[in-house]
Amino acid sequence: MARDDVTRLRRWALVHKWTSLVCTAFLLLFCLTGLPLIFGDELRELLSDEPAFADLPADTPLANLDRIVATAKQKRPDHVVWFAFVDDDEPKVLVGMLPSPTADPRTARRLRFDARTGELLNEIEPYDVRPLTFVDLMLRLHRDLFAGLPGELFLGFMGLVFVVAVVSGGVLYAPFARRQGFGALRGVSRRLWWLDLHNMLGVVTIAWALVVGATGVMNELSQPLFAVWQRTDVQEMLKPYRGQSMPEAASFSSVQAAFDLAARTLPDRHPTSVVFPNGRIGSPHHYLIWTRGNAALTARLFTPVLVDVVSGKLTAVVEMPWYLRTLQVSRPLHFGDYGGLPLKIIWALLDLVTIVVLGSGLYLWLSRRRSPIELRLREEAATQEAAR
Repeated sequence: MARDDVTRLRRWALVHKWTSLVCTAFLLLFCLTGLPLIFGDELRELLSDEPAFADLPADTPLANLDRIVATAKQKRPDHVVWFAFVDDDEPKVLVGMLPSPTADPRTARRLRFDARTGELLNEIEPYDVRPLTFVDLMLRLHRDLFAGLPGELFLGFMGLVFVVAVVSGGVLYAPFARRQGFGALRGVSRRLWWLDLHNMLGVVTIAWALVVGATGVMNELSQPLFAVWQRTDVQEMLKPYRGQSMPEAASFSSVQAAFDLAARTLPDRHPTSVVFPNGRIGSPHHYLIWTRGNAALTARLFTPVLVDVVSGKLTAVVEMPWYLRTLQVSRPLHFGDYGGLPLKIIWALLDLVTIVVLGSGLYLWLSRRRSPIELRLREEAATQEAAR
């Protein structure tokens, strides 16, 4: 190995050591909280004590959304409707309600309906009031450490540091793997055995770790990215409505008709939710209807449709900017929830392997006298000097 190569690897060794040390504790947190989140849907169903849905034939038509929304308003006349979400996985409609159009989303109540009968099943208390479930706790720790946007940005930075640690680890392992063979575990000492295991497992999971790390960074940037979209593209579309006040709820057109219009406009997609006019998210003059693709490859790609809330006419089919498309692709890749239970199990196994990689790396650092990589580099340098 040339002297320049030794110097280059020594620099990579420093990068790998310090980026790994900086992010290890947080990556362990990511892995430990991410493991149950991979099976979040299954855990929610297992731990849920919510009333069951009516036992009806699979082809039972869905209830009219206008009737469901009207029931929600009767239940909470002091609130305004924020959104209605029609679940694809179970016969459920969630109606979110806020104390006012500009209220903090954390104050929202959610009313759960049977999508076929239109029956109100139960009411979910506001986020800040109801007790945290196990899955909620794992999600908050995984997403923002209960610190809101600052927590998300901090963890996003930790994810970026992790990506650098993974790349630098791959660069360091390549030349040594060529000499001793991939997967070789030397039993000279316990420490060397753990070093080789750490290196081997790190390389085995390198592609997965890069994907999960990079998509995790994207997910942590979701709030700023949506804020950029709201202030740029959405505001441009709303120029004709500037200076107009938000219509009164009594003048709103049929939400079911708006849903049907979105479905007819995009026949290769189907609507899944509608955001009512409000002063925080979406448009104060439109139903913002989110649609998703019908095919497996487009099921995670959402396209919004704007329908004038008074006239009920189509205003626009909104093309999402590249950064939000990237975010949409990142979410299923991060949790591995797009390929059913088999893929979730694979994701969980890779998560466990990553925990071993992180734990072994921490052990190697704590038990160090001199970093093994530095010893190897010194040996290489000495060999070069002797050959001169």
